[in-house]
Amino acid sequence: MKKLKTVLGVTASLLVVAFTFAADFFYGEAVERGREVELHREEIAIPAMVTAENEQIIDEAAEWYENQSFETMTLTSYDGLTLEADFLANEESTDQAVILAHGFRSQRADMGDYVQFYYDQGFDILIPDSRGHGESEGDYVSFGWHDRLDYLDWINVLIEKTGSSSIFLHGHSMGAATVLMTSGEELPPQVKGVIADSGYTSAEDILSYQLENLYNLPPFPMIPVTSGMTKIRSGFTFGEASVIDQVAKNTLPLLLIHGEADELVPTSMTEEIYEAAGGDKTLWLVPEAGHVKSYSTSTTEYQERLMEFINRED
Repeated sequence: MKKLKTVLGVTASLLVVAFTFAADFFYGEAVERGREVELHREEIAIPAMVTAENEQIIDEAAEWYENQSFETMTLTSYDGLTLEADFLANEESTDQAVILAHGFRSQRADMGDYVQFYYDQGFDILIPDSRGHGESEGDYVSFGWHDRLDYLDWINVLIEKTGSSSIFLHGHSMGAATVLMTSGEELPPQVKGVIADSGYTSAEDILSYQLENLYNLPPFPMIPVTSGMTKIRSGFTFGEASVIDQVAKNTLPLLLIHGEADELVPTSMTEEIYEAAGGDKTLWLVPEAGHVKSYSTSTTEYQERLMEFINRED
């Protein structure tokens, strides 16, 4: 019996060590700043089916974006990080502004496709680097959870700078989760609506999905162990970072967009967000569009739907 207890004790210790090492690896892949992470298996990545007309619009927008002179803005976050953003003032401002939110392990320049469109509508434009990304400080990715508080600060900075009476939040992928999480907070009346493209339901859900999709591993016990490690190292659990919980408190108009061929974030997640969300809400599922490819595959319609949403009557 004593020998059996010893064997069981050693086995349990080895399992703890193994799970700790595995969780440390997954923490590095999912949460730690600075890792190069392959989010797609090559065989399932969906190419964007872009028409010549849409490609021309996007190429011209990219060239226009590269020729703009942005003002660099900074703020100090609630926990002492220096965060950085690009700001573009509109020469023919309509008293409207948009804050654009980029995706996982991305940076503010990756939202450049949308900038000319918003500028042409008279918007001032603010594009932050999320904490742990780009030129902003931070050594971890919070999947929108801590970022939602940063976006409250960016909203106030924008109001102070521009005096805008009409602000929209527009994000894709992790940025979509960020603006949706922000929507559940108490926001100033200047914020008029949220556009979320290809968002996920929670950090726990999307990481569980990716663990199975990329590594062919079940969520248990890796997700709970890594979540606990994340709480110790970064101050949040994967379950806390919940879009579903936040949108249930939302009162703003929402435009939810998702590609039906999304290979990274299941389309069903945005459908679940739609069902859970408070406030006036619109769901647009885009046929044959992969992850965050709705704008490039359906550019003109995307722009039309944005304007319909922005110009709707309150």
